[in-house]
Amino acid sequence: MKVVVHELFTSPGHNYFGHHGQEPGEHAFVEHDSVELVAGKGIPGDRFFGWKEDYKGQVTFIDLSTIDVVREHAQNPDLESSAFRRNVVISGVDLNKLVGKVFRLGDTLLEGTQKCAPCYWMDEACGKKGTEKVMFNRGGLRCRILESGVLRKGGTELEEMSVAEK
Repeated sequence: MKVVVHELFTSPGHNYFGHHGQEPGEHAFVEHDSVELVAGKGIPGDRFFGWKEDYKGQVTFIDLSTIDVVREHAQNPDLESSAFRRNVVISGVDLNKLVGKVFRLGDTLLEGTQKCAPCYWMDEACGKKGTEKVMFNRGGLRCRILESGVLRKGGTELEEMSVAEK
């Protein structure tokens, strides 16, 4: 199926993860035209790169339509996609249906490990109370990287793989 990768991000540090009961961090997100996905590790320069063995969130995705819904909810059409703290903004695929699936995206092989559950920090990150609830069941997708490759902005193919094809 044809999908579009709209934005690609990395961040060198955690702003919310591990900050419960504390102030958020101030690490900026860096936007890229392409990123290297390293099997078993993540994206070089990202806060989760090599974080722990077999980590389920080596790369994270969010659907552009979710961002648009939250922009409307927050009454902020200029809300930056980086506020959602995901690596890849994509359209053209139901991310929830990729949980438990192996798929090829461009020249990389990924495994959808679980949905990204939005947390209470989303209200602060997006500047509007209730954002966490608006994002229920559409917070994105966490993935393991099974084969290294480069992911680029623009149109590309996403192909679900059968067990025999892995």
